[in-house]
Amino acid sequence: MACTSCSTSDGGAPKGCKNNGTCGTDSCNKLTVFDWLSNMSLPGGQAPFDCVEVRFKNGRKEFYRNAEKVTLSIGDIVATEASPGHDVGIVTLTGELVKVQMKKKAVNHEGEVPKIYRKASQKDIDIWSNARDKEEPMKVRAREIAIRLQLEMKISDIEFQGDGSKATFYYTANDRVDFRQLIKEFASAFSTRIEMKQVGFRQEAARLGGIGSCGRELCCSTWLTDFRSVNTSAARYQQLSLNPQKLAGQCGKLKCCLNYELDTYMDALKDIPDMETKLSTEKGDAICQKIDIFKGLMWFAYIGNFAQWHILKVAEVKEIMEQNKQKIKVAALEDFAIEVEKPEAEKTFQNAMGQDSLTRFDQPKKKNKPNKNRRPQIQGQGQTQGQANPNQNKPNPHERKRTDEVNPNQNKPKSNGPKIRNEKKDPNK
Repeated sequence: MACTSCSTSDGGAPKGCKNNGTCGTDSCNKLTVFDWLSNMSLPGGQAPFDCVEVRFKNGRKEFYRNAEKVTLSIGDIVATEASPGHDVGIVTLTGELVKVQMKKKAVNHEGEVPKIYRKASQKDIDIWSNARDKEEPMKVRAREIAIRLQLEMKISDIEFQGDGSKATFYYTANDRVDFRQLIKEFASAFSTRIEMKQVGFRQEAARLGGIGSCGRELCCSTWLTDFRSVNTSAARYQQLSLNPQKLAGQCGKLKCCLNYELDTYMDALKDIPDMETKLSTEKGDAICQKIDIFKGLMWFAYIGNFAQWHILKVAEVKEIMEQNKQKIKVAALEDFAIEVEKPEAEKTFQNAMGQDSLTRFDQPKKKNKPNKNRRPQIQGQGQTQGQANPNQNKPNPHERKRTDEVNPNQNKPKSNGPKIRNEKKDPNK
């Protein structure tokens, strides 16, 4: 469910209204409410309920009385009563469901309820938008001042009043904080009225929002409004590992979702012995190590041999406990233990076309090319006695080339002409 500004673009990607939680239709905000009575008419002669629910920044909601009988619907921006001045918010719920919400939150609709002045004008909306734009840089400056004063606190959010006359600083701290010097610094730096409001760590996570370990938005920022106490016993009953990193949420406290399935586990544990169960056998005493609640199995190990576990059914454990109550020891746990066969892993991978080979991107190995600059081996060199040389009768082209170079005229044909002798003539003849 989203507002009309959150339609998709031409490429299919969501554009987003980019209002950061202030879109007018109030359908993509925190803690939204669906008015399932909007299409139903009231009985004849009954006046509509005169209170409405108005939402402010980060899911903060208040109830106001429509004393002026202004025609309001979900998504209207209204100016409401505040001290001092006025505030600006968005109507999120009207009609009879507001009475149900007020009863749920223990607000008396017959008592004194703040009033709605009017529908917000364009001037009111402009002042409200300008004040909202100042909040983020002001939060950075406020944190710098708190660090300089060495105060152990964390300023998580700042909310301006609709008319811009007051700024509320939400912070978290473990101990009490002295604000006397801090408020003076804030008043001189921001030139506005300052109000400090301490919230819990769960409320801080609800205001800021985020993504949980399950991959969905935080429950406290989407639909959860009441924060019940969560302790480690809820994790013990569900046989969860007491690892603080896995059990803690974004707020640093135990996850609220640990309480969701606790009742189911408590009902299942009624017929199962607790973890403190100790069985006595002739081989020795055994202590419970693990419980599978829904399969009805318990793991036991002998004292002194905790490396070897024995799996017993709940009915057999109860039987051994009854015999131990009668001071009768069973022979050994091996007589009652069962073997749980591990299911074979299903082979769902199929490679019909050979396109999913792990080595399909590897380059093929190159063959070794002969080295042209390598000196050829002389015939008979390096051969051991008794080994035949397969190339013994083959002519060696390199050797023939070397012979030609030594005597280039060796293979030339002989001429049949007369031989000329170079002899010295005797001068006396």
